[in-house]
Amino acid sequence: MSHEIEIRVAVPGDAKEILAIYAPYVEKTAITFEYDVPGLEEFTSRIERTLKKYPYIVAEQDGEILGYAYTGAFVGRAAYDWAAETTIYLKENKRKSGLGRKLYTALEKISRAQNITNLNACIGYPETDDEYLTKNSAQFHQHIGYRMAGEFHQCGYKFGRWYNMVWMEKVLGVHPDVPAPMIPFPELSADTLKALGISIRD
Repeated sequence: MSHEIEIRVAVPGDAKEILAIYAPYVEKTAITFEYDVPGLEEFTSRIERTLKKYPYIVAEQDGEILGYAYTGAFVGRAAYDWAAETTIYLKENKRKSGLGRKLYTALEKISRAQNITNLNACIGYPETDDEYLTKNSAQFHQHIGYRMAGEFHQCGYKFGRWYNMVWMEKVLGVHPDVPAPMIPFPELSADTLKALGISIRD
């Protein structure tokens, strides 16, 4: 085996393995404000819904999915078409390994190809680090070029505690007077994705 990390487009059949990555974040952390681990059918439908317009990608090594990332609608009104919200989760033992940067770099390349100019991240943010949530995610985003855009105070309640939430943003390119239309992810060709270093499962 080559042991190389492959970034590829997720397929619905990946849902079980991806859900196994996500579940501990629901059960043991306030990184996600979701209370209950979604069922496999619901999680599969989330992947399918995302892929109708946005990328959903995984990092895979020797057939094992180590992490995943995707973008989605920012607010959802037509005027926001050139902005997207980012999400990323890694296997617990793969954090701080450089994998997050690989996934986000791939998302940025795809977003540029879609004519998206702004990426926005919604991040749980504790006033003081605790066993459920630290400022590590915000620090990671800052390290890869995101900047703080705003903070909402004590708006998330989990594990009997109140948490803040911050929005961070990264501008990918210029904002022309008349932007080219946002290109839905399924309309990007296989050749375009290959040129971006993104694999497609046959």
